[in-house]
Amino acid sequence: MLSIINSCTIVGIEGFSVCVEVNVSDGMPGFDIVGLPDTSVKEARERVKAAIVNSGFSFQATKIVVNLAPADLRKEGTLFDLPIAIGYLIATNQCPGFKLHNAMVIGELSLNGEVRSVCGMLSVALKARSDQITELFCPAESAPQAAIVQELNVFPLDNLRQFVEHLIGEQEILQSVSNIDLKTHQQPINDFSHIQGQEYAKRALEVAAAGGHNCLMIGPPGSGKTLLARSIPGILPSMSFEEALEVTQVHSVANTVNSPNGLVLERPFRAPHHSISFAGLVGGGHVPKPGEVSLAHHGVLFLDELPEFARHTLEHLRQPLEDGFLTISRARLSCTFPASFMFIASMNPCPCGYFGSSDHQCTCTATQILRYRQRISGPLLDRVDIHISVPRVTYQQLTDHTNQERSEVIRKRVEFAREVQISRLKDSKIYYNSAMTHTQVQQYCESTSEATNLLQIAYKKLKFSARAYDRVLKVSRTIADLAGSDLIEEQHIAEAIQYREGVI
Repeated sequence: MLSIINSCTIVGIEGFSVCVEVNVSDGMPGFDIVGLPDTSVKEARERVKAAIVNSGFSFQATKIVVNLAPADLRKEGTLFDLPIAIGYLIATNQCPGFKLHNAMVIGELSLNGEVRSVCGMLSVALKARSDQITELFCPAESAPQAAIVQELNVFPLDNLRQFVEHLIGEQEILQSVSNIDLKTHQQPINDFSHIQGQEYAKRALEVAAAGGHNCLMIGPPGSGKTLLARSIPGILPSMSFEEALEVTQVHSVANTVNSPNGLVLERPFRAPHHSISFAGLVGGGHVPKPGEVSLAHHGVLFLDELPEFARHTLEHLRQPLEDGFLTISRARLSCTFPASFMFIASMNPCPCGYFGSSDHQCTCTATQILRYRQRISGPLLDRVDIHISVPRVTYQQLTDHTNQERSEVIRKRVEFAREVQISRLKDSKIYYNSAMTHTQVQQYCESTSEATNLLQIAYKKLKFSARAYDRVLKVSRTIADLAGSDLIEEQHIAEAIQYREGVI
């Protein structure tokens, strides 16, 4: 007898429908799984056998063939255990299958029949909705994440027997309901009020946060670059539901969601070590998985000691910094991951860290300094909107605890600027100024005649590239939004140009 169960597999961060066809017939006893399964899928045979027997059902020594269609799509993971098991029980008349005609089933089985969570549940739920499937049976631990998707009835499962009892009508499973408050904002661990001095750097980071701009901080050791970077999440606005959904989809596939309601509410802050590999930073693998640049989507990617990262690894940041997404191609498939993030980096001015310092003598030769700075290419630096110098803090600044502005106050200004940008760019699905295209820069970055003249002079003297020209206008547009100005004025351009003068 043949049974067909709707299921799903994950490729990249997208869900793809899979029909699990289970055929039980007379013949030489065997249990074969076909349809390009990987090792973890093939091992489902042993898990399914044990789970069925230990749940109190009969497993007969017959010929069993499981086909995962479409057969030309590579299948991996343990998410097919449950649909294979329930398909077998339906095929052997141990439970009815009429309630699963418009349902999707997914989950891993333990040997005692418990249903364990799987990665990528949000992608599965989104695919189920797009296929107009109304019911989703999934692990109870993953159900809150699936319940985020509206117009989908999600049934959380604890074990295989509970699932069968629901199908035969002995025990009804209550649907999982999502209860999410997007307005919650955790108290930041690092507050801007804890940072002594560095008012110029704080202002630059406020501008960066308001417009989603990339920023490079250059300064000697101990000047507070890392503390400044780790304080940025406290001034970023709360995510919209659409942003939270995109972020959760990436983190769900990577199995890094820790929220009890299944939705990532806080903007990501990723700070990988400089020893990270290419695949760890940008993603990769035989079947591509998201890397740090995708896990930082709609958040912050902080690279401390930027020149210590492998140059060939850093060069792969060019596409996501420019386009907001990353495409990884393999022989059999190509995956596109979202990667729209704030790029924050820090570095010393030289290997010893004291070049240009009035307090410490630099011990580096000119060749060493040149070689150190050449670890970062010009095209990568050109994609960074804001370059600032972070000098050593004086004793007076370190001991002055007056008038230190809290992150909460700064965040309100940032939220105001973001609301202006969202209203301006609402038809283009762009959330901040740094993501504007060249056409949008020309359309929305209207400036006064004095501001235009100043930018023309700076373009010639500082030898801006066409990309740098656009980025100066984007930063000045953000500064104007913070000031509540419809036009970009001369002082806005002047401040934006000031943030480009530190380009090394």
